[in-house]
Amino acid sequence: MSVSARLCPALFVSAPGSNHGKTTVTAAVARFHRDQGRKVRAFKTGPDFLDPMILECASGYPVYQLDLWMAGEAECRRLVYEAAGEADVILIEGVMGLFDGDPSSADLAEKLGVPVLAVIDATGVAQTLGAIALGLANLRLDLPFAGVLANTVASARHAEMIQQGIPPRIRYYGGLPRDTQCAMPARHLGLVQAEEIADLESRLSVAASGIATTGLAALPDRVEFALPAIEPLPRSLAGVRIGIACDTAFSFLYPANLDLLRSMGAELVFFSPLVDSTLPDVDSLYLPGGYPELHLRELQENAAMKATLQTHFRQGRPIYAECGGMLYLLESLTDKAGQRAKMAALLPGHAVMQSRLNGLGYQSAPMPGGVLRAHAFHHSLVETPLSPFAQGERLYNTSQGEAIYRMNGLVASYLHCYFPSNPAAAARLFTS
Repeated sequence: MSVSARLCPALFVSAPGSNHGKTTVTAAVARFHRDQGRKVRAFKTGPDFLDPMILECASGYPVYQLDLWMAGEAECRRLVYEAAGEADVILIEGVMGLFDGDPSSADLAEKLGVPVLAVIDATGVAQTLGAIALGLANLRLDLPFAGVLANTVASARHAEMIQQGIPPRIRYYGGLPRDTQCAMPARHLGLVQAEEIADLESRLSVAASGIATTGLAALPDRVEFALPAIEPLPRSLAGVRIGIACDTAFSFLYPANLDLLRSMGAELVFFSPLVDSTLPDVDSLYLPGGYPELHLRELQENAAMKATLQTHFRQGRPIYAECGGMLYLLESLTDKAGQRAKMAALLPGHAVMQSRLNGLGYQSAPMPGGVLRAHAFHHSLVETPLSPFAQGERLYNTSQGEAIYRMNGLVASYLHCYFPSNPAAAARLFTS
């Protein structure tokens, strides 16, 4: 082991696909070890905002995204290296299926050297679960593989049949029973936000109690994490106060984005467009994505907040708005039920929620200060007379990417940008 390397027990929780229970199992393991007095650091693979909220409640610490394309390998290594210096155990939740996407969860697990636990939903399957596990374990010979956990096991007999089918070379961690008391509710963008789940603590407790009967009650094997080369950040935001919308309507914030702004010297001040009547004393604004469509009445009726936003805009001071933040700055927003509400009207145009997904995937975002790496995921359509300042460039196909609008000091888009991918470009969004 090199002098700068750190050792920490670590496990990568993946599955054959979505809806096998990765988030519930990762949260259950995090809460179990936290209840044993251990410090748990959890991470989420990919650009997801919602699963990390659940994992943060389970572990008690902020949950960062590990994304090989948006963040890059060095940044992913830095995040887990820093966590290894303080944690008793590191948990990484995968995205979709183990080999889905490019880069995939398997790519990340292999690069970090973290063994994979395959969580497999046992609904409708018994001995064949072992064959699924064998395929996951052996498709790529260089992939570290810890073993398999059966989820939603129906009965003791079902558990016996599953175990009969596990090949001797595959470690079986046991099974978790089918229990609706620990399942996490979902809506159109994914899981329901953690703070909206009234009984989340009881769900986590029930889930954690199941871990005690499995092999996951023991700490996973230790993994060596090396320190990557780190570029020093410029203090280009020194003295800049950034007001950040943060409530149940606007909550899609990457912790790494906030860390970067602070590291470049910015002071972050949080406010709520739902309940606050005025903006804090700030130089710039950051309106992240979220669920404004679920809070139409409150946003429409908060005329004082809309007026102070309009004043900030007319003064030409910087505003950066992503996805739901952009929808709030339009003239109106209509939900799926056809309920329409007046928004802040900084941007001309209207948005209407749709019954199907209208934007998904990685894109490069050519912003005023340079290109940022980003991701889109939305169920709405915008009609506006504005001509885009630029268009996102999709990673995997040549179709036109998301429009990026620029008006006075305002930059708005459906794209959720990852600021550490280009710190200089991120800083430019909040300076004149």
